[in-house]
Amino acid sequence: MTLTAVNGRRSPRQRQGQRRSTLLTTILPYLLCIGGFLIAWQVLSGLLGADRLPGPIKVVTDTWDPYISQPFYDDGGTSKGLGWQILISLQRVAVGYGLAAIVGIAIGGLLGLNRFVGKGFDPVIQVLRTVPPLAWFPISLMVFQNADKSAIFVIFITSIWPIIINTAVGIREIPQDYTNVSRVLRLRKRAYIREIVVPATVPYVFTGLRIAVGLAWLAIVAAEMLKADGGIGYFIWDAYNAGGGTSASQIVLAIVYVGIVGLCLDRLVAFAGRRVSSGAS
Repeated sequence: MTLTAVNGRRSPRQRQGQRRSTLLTTILPYLLCIGGFLIAWQVLSGLLGADRLPGPIKVVTDTWDPYISQPFYDDGGTSKGLGWQILISLQRVAVGYGLAAIVGIAIGGLLGLNRFVGKGFDPVIQVLRTVPPLAWFPISLMVFQNADKSAIFVIFITSIWPIIINTAVGIREIPQDYTNVSRVLRLRKRAYIREIVVPATVPYVFTGLRIAVGLAWLAIVAAEMLKADGGIGYFIWDAYNAGGGTSASQIVLAIVYVGIVGLCLDRLVAFAGRRVSSGAS
């Protein structure tokens, strides 16, 4: 038995080995899954033909210049790099999603605190939330007569429902003991909301916000394909209409960018939810 083992301490070499093992077990699953996906994609491309489904190698070679190497190039008009196109889409998402969060939390709070109103509006919410995002687009175009405002409205109306539902459910799921304590302490309505309702419903609210941000990103890409001046959805549809030998590779690259940005948005909202929940508890 070594002195290190007796003292319960690990040597620098042992600690370094443990760090390597932890890092390996953390990263290895991602590397294996991503590598397996890329290999399967390349094999499927070979079976179907690169013209129908370009493989990862062809996508990179076809789109390296300028879409990968210069994501923020700007030749004027709608001829912009993917970096600018994504930023244009994110601006629209920020406005529509922000409005949905504010209005959705307010309505969800009202429906949760007033069970009579909540029960009355439940059928309306259940009907409207099932309407596909693109079904709202013609109506919004007729109302607003503007593509940007219509796209923002589609984001708003698509993403607001999970926020309303989760906020209302969070309030209804407050333990009865909390309500009894508030009555014993004779808390006023404002104090009851601040001290009991808000801390108890924060996890539910951020679950709704997390679902909503994914729907918002999905909605803007679809809306921009129909009618928009710029944006990642516009880029995908424009590449499809342009045709040419590299169009398929451009579309695949844009889809990869859409997925990565969607993942980042989801993780960002989840991180904010953990921080707010820890602060509210």
